[in-house]
Amino acid sequence: MENSQCPNCLQNTLEKFFKVKSVPVHSVLLMDTKKEATEYTKRDIELGFCHSCGFITNMVFDPSVHEYSAKYEETQGFSGTFNSFHKSLAEKLIAKHGLENKTIIEIGCGKGDFLNMLCSLGDNTGFGFDPAYIPERDSGGEGINVEFIKDFYSEKYAHYKGDFVCCKMTLEHIPDTYRFVKMVRDSLQDNLETKIFFQIPDMEKILGELGFWDIYYEHCSYFSIPSLAYLFEKAGFEILDIGKDYDDQYLMIETKPTENAKIGSFELPVKTEAIKTLVEYFKNSIGGRLEKWKTMISDFKNQGKKIVLWGGGSKGVAFLTTLGIHDEIPYAVDINPHKHGTFMAGNGQEIVSPEFLKEYRPDAVIVMNPIYTREIKRDLDALGLNPELIPIDIMDNLKKEVIQ
Repeated sequence: MENSQCPNCLQNTLEKFFKVKSVPVHSVLLMDTKKEATEYTKRDIELGFCHSCGFITNMVFDPSVHEYSAKYEETQGFSGTFNSFHKSLAEKLIAKHGLENKTIIEIGCGKGDFLNMLCSLGDNTGFGFDPAYIPERDSGGEGINVEFIKDFYSEKYAHYKGDFVCCKMTLEHIPDTYRFVKMVRDSLQDNLETKIFFQIPDMEKILGELGFWDIYYEHCSYFSIPSLAYLFEKAGFEILDIGKDYDDQYLMIETKPTENAKIGSFELPVKTEAIKTLVEYFKNSIGGRLEKWKTMISDFKNQGKKIVLWGGGSKGVAFLTTLGIHDEIPYAVDINPHKHGTFMAGNGQEIVSPEFLKEYRPDAVIVMNPIYTREIKRDLDALGLNPELIPIDIMDNLKKEVIQ
């Protein structure tokens, strides 16, 4: 059922601007067979833009179809590029907020890698919440004081108190964003010195680059700086810092609870109009971008060239399902060994190891995240392969300036 109320500001000011039909409701659940992958539950995406706060949401999102569990394979920690960023981020947060011998709570901790890092580097105590946590995959080692709870964080865990609350790449999965962030604020009560850190994808980059591969069912909530700032101020937080990192892919906000919340420190009406301009650009240009990709892939096939994706995660699933790609690209490469031999939800591409390419010898590799291009080139060189590398943003000749 379509929801016309913005879950971020609670105003009835949503306007639809983009629709994708019949996409898998999960992109990184491990699928053991092609049949399971192609028959997996599908739903529609209908993105709506809020004219009041600039928030973007899937207006027909149904949270009841989701199954976050141990089969949910979201880990990025097999990449040296990502691990360098992760460690640098942990070190910055520890130094900035004096996180030594403190208590840290992580909401949506995944397999626990970041929480373990924060606790190891700062000699902190940690509590992580995530139904997809797997004890056998715990990277903590001896001497790290961390407890993991295999459940969603909610009001029933408000008795867990921390000096620092961290939530990375989780809020975009939450449909009722205001209710969730207000719940976090209420759980802090009068602990006004607790610092809060959230990280989510940046929707401005997605809109400006026509990045349809970053729009998938799990992500029902899409933020820009103004809509994110508005949300936290409305929920009772004071913003300490807000910005972007990782090639502007991630938004990051640092806040603390306050008893005198003020809304509007980021010129919401002006900034929301700027986001609206990007929404209009996306709406008017996305059809042409999709056709260009379909033509490129069709031309490769007609020339007898073999293509693979590098990246068997959500971006790859969204790319293939939105374009309706099946046998034209039969394989996706991933360096995560837990994915090898499984199949991508939606169109059923098999996920293979880089070593598989020595036999398959592709003519072209589509890089699903350009930040890894150098790392991928190094891996291909080590395999003695030299296919054409096609970063996913290669057609981005009309890139819009990201709003600061």
